Parts: sequence; C-alpha cells; structure tokens
Amino acid sequence: MAKMNAQEIAGALEEMAEIMEITGENPFKIRAYHNAAHVVDGLTNLDHLVADEELVKVPGIGKALAEHIAALYKKGHFPEYVQLRKSVPAGVLDMLRIPGVGPKKVKVIWKDMEITSISLLKLACERGGLAKIKGFGEKTAQKILQGIQFIQQHQDQHLYSDALAVAAPILAFLKKHPKVKRVELGGSLRRCKEVVKDIDLVASSSDAKKVMADFVKMPGVESVINHGDTKSSVIIKPGIQVDCRVVSDKEFPYALHHFTGSKEHNVALRTRAKAAGYKISEYGLFKEGKGGETLIPCKDETEFFKKLGLEYIPPEMRENMGEIEAAEKDKLPKLIELKDLTGFFHCHTTASDGKATLDEMVAGAKARGYGYIGISDHSQSAVYAGGLKPAELKKQWAEIDAINKKQKAIYVFKGTESDIHVDGALDYPDAILKNFDFVVASIHGNFNQDMKTATARVCKAISHPACRILGHPTGRLLLAREGLPLDFEQVIDCAVKHDVAIEINANPHRLDMDWRHSFYAHKKRLKIVISPDAHSVAGIDDLQYGINVARKGWWTKADVINTWPLEKVKAWLKRK
Repeated sequence: MAKMNAQEIAGALEEMAEIMEITGENPFKIRAYHNAAHVVDGLTNLDHLVADEELVKVPGIGKALAEHIAALYKKGHFPEYVQLRKSVPAGVLDMLRIPGVGPKKVKVIWKDMEITSISLLKLACERGGLAKIKGFGEKTAQKILQGIQFIQQHQDQHLYSDALAVAAPILAFLKKHPKVKRVELGGSLRRCKEVVKDIDLVASSSDAKKVMADFVKMPGVESVINHGDTKSSVIIKPGIQVDCRVVSDKEFPYALHHFTGSKEHNVALRTRAKAAGYKISEYGLFKEGKGGETLIPCKDETEFFKKLGLEYIPPEMRENMGEIEAAEKDKLPKLIELKDLTGFFHCHTTASDGKATLDEMVAGAKARGYGYIGISDHSQSAVYAGGLKPAELKKQWAEIDAINKKQKAIYVFKGTESDIHVDGALDYPDAILKNFDFVVASIHGNFNQDMKTATARVCKAISHPACRILGHPTGRLLLAREGLPLDFEQVIDCAVKHDVAIEINANPHRLDMDWRHSFYAHKKRLKIVISPDAHSVAGIDDLQYGINVARKGWWTKADVINTWPLEKVKAWLKRK
C-alpha cells in the first residue's frame, strides 16, 4: 500500500471502526477510532505533526492511535489494520456502501444469513429471505434493495472534487514535460459536471510517442488499459480511469473542443456548421467547397468559435441548453467568478458539528478576503450534530457581538441551520427564530415522502417569516443518497413569492441546488446564495465548487446575493 493523506487516513480509521462494530469489538475502542477519524479529517498540519512526532498532543489521539496514524501516513498500512481487514470478507465490507446499511445490519446479514456479497444480498431481498430475519422486515428489505440498485447505477462514478484531486498532479506532470507544448483537461471534468466517470486530457506535442511512454509510467499508475502512440488509458489510485490524447499543436484547439463535449453540444454545433458549409471534427474546422475541404486555421478555442460566428462558449455551458443560440446573438451572460463573492453564509463551528472554533472560522474567512461570514450551527432538534440549545445560542450570540465590537475588518452574522421538520415547521420557537440575523432552513431527515408531500413540506418552511435561505433543497448526497422528490418549479415559485434565496450548497457531496433547475429560476428572477456549508476552515474553499455549479446554470454576479456589499446584504436580511 502507498502512503496516505489526511482524508485517506480518516477513511481507514473509520473503516477500522466499522469492522470492529461488525466483529463485536469493545464499544469504547470503536468510539475512539470514530473520533480519531473525525479529528484527522480536519487536520491541516499532518505533515508537521508526523515529522515532529506531535500527533499524541492532538486531543482525541492517544499513543497507540498516534502510532497507527503515523504508520498509515508513511506506509499506508500497519499490522493491526491489515489483520482487521482480513477478518471480514471484502464483499461484506462492500455492503457498507449501501445507503442505510450500517455495521449492525451488516453483522446480522453476514453472521446470521452467511451472505458475503452485495449480489447475494440482492438475491435475498428479491426472494424475500431478508424480510424474514428479525429486525428487518419487508419494508427494510425493499429499502436495501433500492440502495443496492442506487450504488449499481452509480458504479464507477466519482465526485467532481475527487476526480479533480486526481487530475491535478497529472496535469502538472504533463505541463512540465519537455515534449508537451499545450495540455488541458477535457470531458465532463472540464465542464464541471458534479459526477464524472473518468478523466480526459488533451495535449499537443511533436513527439507523441515519448509523451505516451512517460504518461503510462507516471507515479500512481495502478494498471495500463491501453498504450498507444497517440492515446493511452491508465487506472490511477483510487481506481479512476485517465485517458490522454496527444495531437499536433495545430490540431489542439479542435481536439480540445471535441473531447470537452458534451456530445449534445458537439452534435448541435456540427449541425449548425454543416448548414453554413463547414465541417467540424477533432482534426480541424474545414470549409467545404467544390475543390474539397480547406482547413481554417485557429490558434485556440476562442478563434475556433469566432470563425463560426460565435462568442466563446465557456466549457461549463457546453450542454446544448441554448448556449449556441445565445453565442450567435452575442447574448451569453458574463458568468460569476469566485472573486465576485464578498462573503458567505452557512458554516458550522465546534459549537455543533464543526471542526473549527468560531474565532478560527472568522479568521479563515478574513484571511481569504471576505467581508462577512454567516455562522449557522445546527438547531436543537439535530441531536446527531450537536444542535444548539437556547442557552448555547445566547452564549454564541454574545461571542459574535464581542467579535463585531472588537474589529471591523469582517462582520459576523448570527444564524442557524434550522431543521425542517416532517410537517414543514422550523426548529426553535418563533420567539427565538426572530432574533437571528438569518435562518437557513434545511432538510436532514424523512426523505421517504412523495413529491406532493415533500414539496408542501419545503414550501411551508419557505413561507415562515424567519426563513431567509433554503439550504441544500433536496438534501441529496451525490453517489450516496437520492434527495427529496420535489416539484422544483413550485419550490422556486414559492421562494420568489416569499423573497427567500435558494442555496447552491458548495459541499462537493451535495452541489444542491442542481444546476438544471437554473433555467426556470432565471425566468422567475430567483435570487440565490452560494454557501460552502463549511465544517472546517478548509471547507470555505469549497465555494469554488459552488461557483462551478452556478456557472453551469448561467448565473451572473448580479443574481447572487453574496456578491453584494455588506450594507446591501444587511438591508436584504432585515426585509424579513
């Protein structure tokens, strides 16, 4: 095994805790590993802590855990971890990926039914065997079956953030290669899709064979699928496929456009070009005439689009959602950029389930140049996330008042992420809700409602006088959980009516509101906020993922409330 980073170590510790639960280990030891995973996931100075042997000084990490973490960091394994993984069949561990199936259920499935794979579990659900086991029943069996179908549907797919983290060093490797002239990401990753199947790279070189030879030998390559003179495919840890194509530099603009896609965009553009007497392929833009095809030279994509009578279309917009028609009329919107944000709402501190204190979150926002931050720890019903009781709220409000009185460089808003109850009511009584500067209303449970009931639930929350922002509207977790089945047009209509902003949640596991709903939202003049849902200082940087979603949805600076200056934001918050 290769050495691990902080997130991979946290995953390994969490896996150990889950295996211990399955095998019936001491509950206190299990809790220690769960807690350690949580702590390590939030560490930003792991290199220093390991090098200076100071891990043991971190709260929640004892001597044995410090040794284990150091071993994972340096080698990616240690004897107890290897032995523990061997104690449970790999297929049993795979069951933990099924939504709603935790270690306790897995233990019963394995020990009582001797089921050792997801395929066998699926068969047991379909034949009714699982429903007969004590503690399960028909309803639970059906939910597990739905969960299995969900993970099979999303097999071999990866979060955008995970794929980008894998792609970044490969891109850097190729940019430094002496034989590479130009190289860019392509495919769905360049288009900033929230979930991708693989990584595409397009490079130009006069020595493609040499580039391909070095590409397949890069650090991190687990296996080589294909090794050609101009195209090669490899599998990179953690099991994601990377395809690289090398063309001549004069072909680069055409190849980059072609392999960026989407397929629908490319087909629409080719159809338009053909009607005008042009031919587009990955090898060039050609003018068709009686004497044959004549290549039209283009130095880059901007010139490529210009030759076709179009504005440059940003990669995020290339989904055949009207971008070609808008580019033809010079009516493409000026898309929002990260630098346009003046501040943000929706972040958590150690008062609930965050990993950084109030002071640390404020300092992190200030260091990144933001003028305000909205603190919104979980509300009291969210016991699972350390939701704040009224007395704890008053203490936090006093701390925020002290920060705002002490300095003027950044303003701190008092907020809450209020759970939306099953009937649409907000958490906390109105007497408390009215004292927040803002309320983010979010769904965190009861996802099994039908569309009509779920939509009514969300709209009732929106209509509450205290609600200012609808947080991660469907509650989805990408590749892990489907969200509420909402009539989103009705939700948008309700939000506009009550002057409530809908959030684009920038957490890469959510990216909710989905960009596909943006086109109806534009017609209704909906306002949005882009929020990091940060549970650590590093989580603030997830705002870039939210910007990607906003750009895919054609949002501009003017559409997004947290691009406004502080005084305008304050005025908007006070309108409710």
